[in-house]
Amino acid sequence: MIAKLAWKNIWFKPLNTILSVVLLTSSVAIITTLILVEKQFEEKFTSNIEDVDLVLGAQGSPLQLILSSVYQVDSPTGNINYDSAKVWMNNPYVEKAIPLAFGDNYRGYKILGTTHDYLVKYKAKLAEGKLFEKNFEVVVGSEIAQKLNLKIGDEFYGSHGDAEEGEVHENYAYKVVGIASKTGKVVDNLILCTIPTVWQMHHGHEEIPAHGEEGHIHEEGDEHQKADLTLDEPNMEITAVLLKIRNQMAKLTWQRVVPQNTKMQAASPAFEVNRLFGLFGIGVTALQYLAYGIMLISGISIFIALFNTLKERKVEFALMRVNGARRFQLLKVVMIESLLLCVVGFIFGTILGRVALSMLSNSSEEDFKMSFNPYEFLWQKEGALFLVTLFVGFIAALIPAVKAYNLNISKTLANA
Repeated sequence: MIAKLAWKNIWFKPLNTILSVVLLTSSVAIITTLILVEKQFEEKFTSNIEDVDLVLGAQGSPLQLILSSVYQVDSPTGNINYDSAKVWMNNPYVEKAIPLAFGDNYRGYKILGTTHDYLVKYKAKLAEGKLFEKNFEVVVGSEIAQKLNLKIGDEFYGSHGDAEEGEVHENYAYKVVGIASKTGKVVDNLILCTIPTVWQMHHGHEEIPAHGEEGHIHEEGDEHQKADLTLDEPNMEITAVLLKIRNQMAKLTWQRVVPQNTKMQAASPAFEVNRLFGLFGIGVTALQYLAYGIMLISGISIFIALFNTLKERKVEFALMRVNGARRFQLLKVVMIESLLLCVVGFIFGTILGRVALSMLSNSSEEDFKMSFNPYEFLWQKEGALFLVTLFVGFIAALIPAVKAYNLNISKTLANA
């Protein structure tokens, strides 16, 4: 009964109520979005650097090397000589080395030359087909296969560089021989092939156009007429090498020794990602302060609304007392009004935050091939946010509720 009365009283002045709800919704939406983005962003970045202690690549920005080689979200720092890289790859301190060669793209999705170990690293099994063996055979990530409707046997032409609108290489057609299982990691948005494929695409010889066009399903009897290059070609270049190191000291010393003795660098993903999180965290913290500031303003708005309406409802409260209502019931009415506003604001804010995250996910997926899950609930953090929201409502209603509790019936009715 008291809750029903409080709900009706909330709409005594609808504009005040709407303003309070909008402010609360905005603050909760911002904080909810930040909580989910920060958690999922950190998870995705951390999961992709598992078993990668160092990245060997051309000298330049270490962060750029990590972003391009591990997360596929930046341009490479350049190419390195494969024979020079093999010296470090075959070092006894190296447990595993996965070479990478960046090539073209297909509709904005990167074509990456590598070895089968790359799939093993990300625990990406084959959902269909087989692994790439020959040049221009490709294994397609699960997200790409789904979005572009690629199937085993399909052929397509790549575009030069990272840009989707780049020059199309029609001398060679890539053939889909496998589709990888979904992992939730960067491999889902890559097209994988052999390293010589990338080299042959740009430096190949005896080029004879392949049969078929984009989307063509390879018919029985069709063959790729290519003189395939191999990793043994002289002056073969790659883009980077993902290294798993056995020796802890080597992880530290190689970052200094490699650039001093070669034209390469060895960058630490863990260090660069922590530095990135530090920069990212400054922006997140600033936005969180802004959101809590908006929440504080909404609390003040609720306080002003309750305080002003209390003046106009003194006679109503006095009549309630005359009809048997206790002091504590009046206090409860005012308090419940404030808490109901907070609950409504929190619900709308949670929904709006997830809508915003869904829009952000669509944008980031288009630009960086990185998506976020708007349906995930972080019960601990969002539960704490709910309690903070209720606390703001409690504090805002405290003075009006106490004034209602201490209402002088006779004086109020006498002045009515």
